[in-house]
Amino acid sequence: MRQDAPTLMTAPAVPATRRQRTAAGIRDSFSAGLGIFPLGIALGLLVLQAGLPWWFTPALSVSAFAGSLELLLVGMTAAVTPLAAVALTVLVVNFRHVFYAFSFPLHLVRHPVAKAYAVYAMIDEAYAVNASLPAAQRSAPRLLAMQIACEVYWVGGGLAGVALGAALPAPVKGLEFALCALFTVLTLDAFRSRREIPSVLLAGASVTVALVLTPGVALFTALLMFVGLLLARHARAARRPAEDACRPAEDACRPAEETADA
Repeated sequence: MRQDAPTLMTAPAVPATRRQRTAAGIRDSFSAGLGIFPLGIALGLLVLQAGLPWWFTPALSVSAFAGSLELLLVGMTAAVTPLAAVALTVLVVNFRHVFYAFSFPLHLVRHPVAKAYAVYAMIDEAYAVNASLPAAQRSAPRLLAMQIACEVYWVGGGLAGVALGAALPAPVKGLEFALCALFTVLTLDAFRSRREIPSVLLAGASVTVALVLTPGVALFTALLMFVGLLLARHARAARRPAEDACRPAEDACRPAEETADA
């Protein structure tokens, strides 16, 4: 009798050459670019409407490659915010990138200059795109190509926004709401996950308390309070497995104690 040969499951093909891996990284950036480029346009328009020079857009995009932070810095620069307040804002808003480094595959990038750029360009979108890739398909050329493409979308969108703002006969009203709209979308995404509902409630409580107690610096107070509440929540979640592990032992001792009392 003839037996059919077993069907072997083949792993997805991994680009072999550097050129193929670079092309794969550029393709990976397309989904992120759909959101990065329009937000860059909003940044360029917002810079002109704030009365800042056009070159401030590419200069800010290159020196501080972080979308939400840059939109904040436009308003703070136009309002001549003290440098200490700007430094605190940068620290608090971008502190999440410290945790990105724990799982971002920086070990794949060997050259020190390339690794420095990978750290600099470790934005939210780059982290999300890389996290969706299987570990076997990750490589330094693919990672760097994706990050460079994301920065091109951001800087190019900002320049397009500057050109569009210069061509418009009148400023676009309500454009400063772009940052608020961005965080509103992120908040709605958090609500879709039941696990993140407590974090959203803690954020709402932090904002409410900050507006009541320190209305002049509500943003800083809310951010610091939210970080403290998240740390407390993390500590409580870390203690819970240990408490659950102790309960079976306590329950096992109860019948013996009840028998001894009887």
